[in-house]
Amino acid sequence: MPKRIIREIAPLSKDDFFVIMNHENAKFDFPVHYHPEYELNLVINAEGKRIIGDSIQDFDDADLVLIGPNTPHAWTGQSKEAHVITIQFHSVFPSEQFLARKLASPIKDLLEQSKMGIRFSKETTALMIPRIMKLSNNKGFDSVLEMLSILYDLATSRNKTNLSSPSYVRQFDTTKSRRIKIVNKYLYENIQNPIKINDVADIVHMSPSAFSHFFKKRTQRSFTEYLTELRIGLAARLLIDSEKNISEICFECGFNNISNFNRTFKTQKGCTPSEFRSQQKLITIH
Repeated sequence: MPKRIIREIAPLSKDDFFVIMNHENAKFDFPVHYHPEYELNLVINAEGKRIIGDSIQDFDDADLVLIGPNTPHAWTGQSKEAHVITIQFHSVFPSEQFLARKLASPIKDLLEQSKMGIRFSKETTALMIPRIMKLSNNKGFDSVLEMLSILYDLATSRNKTNLSSPSYVRQFDTTKSRRIKIVNKYLYENIQNPIKINDVADIVHMSPSAFSHFFKKRTQRSFTEYLTELRIGLAARLLIDSEKNISEICFECGFNNISNFNRTFKTQKGCTPSEFRSQQKLITIH
């Protein structure tokens, strides 16, 4: 992690299931940080920018996001009425044995995806606000049951959005496919060079058309989309973690010219590489 992203020590003891921090009149003065705990963060009556991994987006009114372990994150904004409720829970709550059960599979999938950060829809957030506010006032074992219920309902909710790119949080392979692992290894070793789908298909002994169908089924995106996302995710990490200039980063990530790099980056991230780097500095220096 770069020096300007700090590791937060969460106020959780080994005997706690989770901890709730209820901040009325929140100041948004905490820099970008990470921690090994999961975090469910609800922001009400505020607007500003939210950073999750390499995602920087505007938020307004009510914002509900689940963040996985060790993913950098922060909110910045201004409002005298901002209300933030943060729930942090251990990476072993729920336990692996619990998550291995079929009924718990939606929660397991939710937690796996949360490393990229998950933003919940406005409809889901509206339903969750009274439950999360009530939970912050509850004590005893009923609160544990309600927390599990909230996680399950979030897991089965519709229109969730992943925020950070898979490559930023090193969530390259979300399948157990041996072929996908071979492909990922090849892509990372050759990311600076032109990569053709025919060459990639050859290394897993498939025809280009068969590989294209197989890859999209496994990753939910075309090979070209996946490779572009990979390159932009790497570029975002280098913009944050290094002092390399944008031209160096462009070619290191496999783009053949600056204009194409700038255009593709803006399409993926909503801003140019230079704007992205400036926003990072604006948000993290406090």
